[in-house]
Amino acid sequence: MKRYLFILIGLISFILVSCSEGNTDGKPNKIRLDYATYSPISLVLKEFGFLEEELKDEGIEIEWVFSQGSNKALEFLNSNSVDFGSAAGAATLISKVNGAPIKNVYIFSKPEWTALVTLEDENIDLVADLKGKKIAATIGTDPYIFLLRALNEQGIDPSEVEIVNLQHGDGATALTSGSVNAWAGLDPHMARVELESSAQLLYRNPDFNTYGFLNVREDFAKKYPGYVKRVIEAYEKARKWTLENPEKVAEILAEEAQIDLEVAKLQLERNDFTESIPGNAHQKAIIEAGKILQQSEVIDKTVNIQEIATELIDSSIAESTIK
Repeated sequence: MKRYLFILIGLISFILVSCSEGNTDGKPNKIRLDYATYSPISLVLKEFGFLEEELKDEGIEIEWVFSQGSNKALEFLNSNSVDFGSAAGAATLISKVNGAPIKNVYIFSKPEWTALVTLEDENIDLVADLKGKKIAATIGTDPYIFLLRALNEQGIDPSEVEIVNLQHGDGATALTSGSVNAWAGLDPHMARVELESSAQLLYRNPDFNTYGFLNVREDFAKKYPGYVKRVIEAYEKARKWTLENPEKVAEILAEEAQIDLEVAKLQLERNDFTESIPGNAHQKAIIEAGKILQQSEVIDKTVNIQEIATELIDSSIAESTIK
């Protein structure tokens, strides 16, 4: 009797899990996406409900989750809190190396969203001046990786500085309050402190910024490939609207991030939304970042970065979707 009871309980559990994840006709009950101030296209997509409109006749619920940074987006993906998450390419690579079940299927921007920031009265003019200084950064994100690459370029070991792990907004506050000497910044916070304080960009290098990756959980992509395509189609609609309406996008960003319109405009000036299909350039960018991460022992030196990057980036759906 107990044996049959266990079988019955197991069967009921299986049915409940299956129903919560999707319908028997290969359609999910819900699609969960993140949105982030570092991904203006995601804000446009959410603002106008393009995906909701696309799926309104199918009874699929759309759930939005806010990501404070790449680290949070990747945590959400890894914990199965979202199906699609927005993150920097290099941060995505770290997550994949650590076993995250994700694929990159779309590029939401080519940004210069990070730089090293300091205050005028800190008397820090060069990256070399950062030795022995406190630097705020969000570990596991593009600004953190940018910092490592900038230090490496000058032959400075990370142990020669004090890296203070703070979320991006808190890092900006720590800089302007004098709690740290420098900050590996991220827009829109970086644009805000540039315009509202004596902050200045100590070091810029667009090539050290990796691309904006829209990632999907592998289990969702395997189970619902047609709906990955539908999400990309909605993203494309938002991307084209973004290119055609930069002033209005700035207004949406300013409202969502609670920043001045001029700050939002400065952030948008540092984003290129013209390329959205993942490809060789994106793979090359994260491989170069991966090499620095191996030198810094963030990624184990035995990891085959080329192989991981190839596994991570899947251009096939975007290529078949985007005309």
